[in-house]
Amino acid sequence: MAAGRREAAGDKERSSTPHPHLRVGDTCPEKAFSSQRALPTPIGASLARPGGNATGISVQSTELAGKRLEILREALPNLRRLAIIGDVGYAGSVLEIAEVQAAARKVGVDTEVLEIRSAADIAPAFQALKSGAQALYVCPGALVNANYTRINTFALGARLPAFHASRDFLGAGGFMSYGSNYAEQFRHAADLVDKILKGTKPADLPVEQPTKFELVINLTAAKALGLTIPETFLLRADEVIE
Repeated sequence: MAAGRREAAGDKERSSTPHPHLRVGDTCPEKAFSSQRALPTPIGASLARPGGNATGISVQSTELAGKRLEILREALPNLRRLAIIGDVGYAGSVLEIAEVQAAARKVGVDTEVLEIRSAADIAPAFQALKSGAQALYVCPGALVNANYTRINTFALGARLPAFHASRDFLGAGGFMSYGSNYAEQFRHAADLVDKILKGTKPADLPVEQPTKFELVINLTAAKALGLTIPETFLLRADEVIE
């Protein structure tokens, strides 16, 4: 299959690339949001009844951290040390980093965190990376998403398979992704906004959760990294980029 690649400006720190948080009109009392967590407790009381003047969608990135690590270990059964990169100025990434570390400890995988707060931190973070890391877990967020090309390029240079939350970020050598379809999720967000604009109270609209998670493998990147992916694993993928 041909790889459909989303262009991104690698030198930008923030962009309009789909990311885990969306608000509609900060000055408007009625809002639709997207959350990286299943239950955005500061914003909504529950998924079914968010209450107040808010509703939205959840991409559940934080909750998928353990599952992503499980999938990565299936593809790389000898994984013993994992690097994690994330924007530590973004609360969603901090939560996901903690979830990945907790899941890794349970299976005896050591972790090293590459903390970034701006695009300028990416190169030094990779330069400071200790030897021994065998893969890179990429925590999504506006900063990371806007600079995925740069991150993937550094990861390839360090011979690290990069695992992302969405196939949108597999261009420029990303190895694999597992998560909800961002484009589909944001279409749902548009539907929610339409309902609100037509008079439905946000509190009456349950927070929508993804119903399908996609596993995408970039076989081109795997070959560039010298990785051999078992055929049985490839057959499980929703898409294989060749």
